[in-house]
Amino acid sequence: MADTFRCRSCGAPVSHGFVDLGETPLANSYVRPENLGKPEARFPLRAAVCGSCFLVQLDHNVPAEHIFDSEYAYFSSYSESWLAHAKRYSEHVIPRFGLGPQSLVMEVASNDGYLLRNFVEAGIPVLGIEPTSNTAEAAEKVGVRTRVCFFHTETGRQLAAEGLQADLIAANNVMAHVPDLADFVGGFAHALKPEGVLTVEFPHLLNLIEQVQFDTIYHEHYSYLSLLSVEAALGRVGIRVFDVQQLPTHGGSLRVFACREGASHAATEGLALVRRLEAEAGFATLDAYTRFGERAAACREGFRRFLAEAKAEGKVIAAYGAAAKGNTFLNYCGTTADDIAYVVDRNPHKQGRYLPGSLLPILGPEHIAETKPDYLVILPWNLRDEIMGQMANIREWGGRFVTAVPEIRVFD
Repeated sequence: MADTFRCRSCGAPVSHGFVDLGETPLANSYVRPENLGKPEARFPLRAAVCGSCFLVQLDHNVPAEHIFDSEYAYFSSYSESWLAHAKRYSEHVIPRFGLGPQSLVMEVASNDGYLLRNFVEAGIPVLGIEPTSNTAEAAEKVGVRTRVCFFHTETGRQLAAEGLQADLIAANNVMAHVPDLADFVGGFAHALKPEGVLTVEFPHLLNLIEQVQFDTIYHEHYSYLSLLSVEAALGRVGIRVFDVQQLPTHGGSLRVFACREGASHAATEGLALVRRLEAEAGFATLDAYTRFGERAAACREGFRRFLAEAKAEGKVIAAYGAAAKGNTFLNYCGTTADDIAYVVDRNPHKQGRYLPGSLLPILGPEHIAETKPDYLVILPWNLRDEIMGQMANIREWGGRFVTAVPEIRVFD
């Protein structure tokens, strides 16, 4: 690991290693055809754990402007399961917190409006905060008012000064994306109404560790979150957690409900339950975070063996999902187009490009039926059921599905 650095949340010195995945390109830096053969920028991909607040975090900063540029390739609306998840969220919070035409719902990192459009349809005013202009433009086209900027403490102050404090702020899978966590959460303390509610969703570190989900570690994710570390971060800016829901998304996530310290929202059993789970896992001790690197390496070796055996048998392997987690996985495993012929993805913004590092060509899903591969490796394993349903026709020629995390599994 690199030299000791300061924790992104509490500022304490951090020196305890978690996992080292080598030097890799940025997970969403898809390569254009005209740039094939040119050197790709690579950055260290190492995670460490703070011995004070137990936040797992990268020890190297890639500037956010490098990652979230105007041509950011991830559009939330291309996942049917994620759209359904967003719809269920709106159907839960609107009646629970009495949201209506008099309310303001804000989302930080609102992407293409995938979530806020549900509130627009319900007649509830919204405001998206989104740093990438191409996704913000897509949001505006579906009626989601969007401000193109990064969210931090000063953003929250500006919104409050404009009278734009929210009854509900949603922050789904964004807290991990900010290099300065303390500055980011400080914005909530200003942008939230006195009785307003903040909901934060994030992949649960407990699942990452137990299920060896090392492929969810990439440069866009500066932090890897537990309830313990999130409560500590929010508490330092006067925000307390009052409820937690466990979700199946992204391989197992938490949805945290929080409010100002003086608000009336009462603590629930959901909060107590997840606190107990993390305590039982030893999350307040460094022992819980040791040996993860060894388990990741074992997963890598299992996938390499699968590729070698399939190649020896003359099998053709393709992959589904030009996802960031897949890029971390393939680059850590040293996989190239010699091992996997191509990857398919429904997102037209990715098609025609190449995966960073591995340089697998990205094609449309229809290519599967044209080439009839023997194996289809599902890289975004959290969408396994959705993808197996979409691509069920591979069984017509004896094709089989494969997932590789936490271990190789083959599905007929």
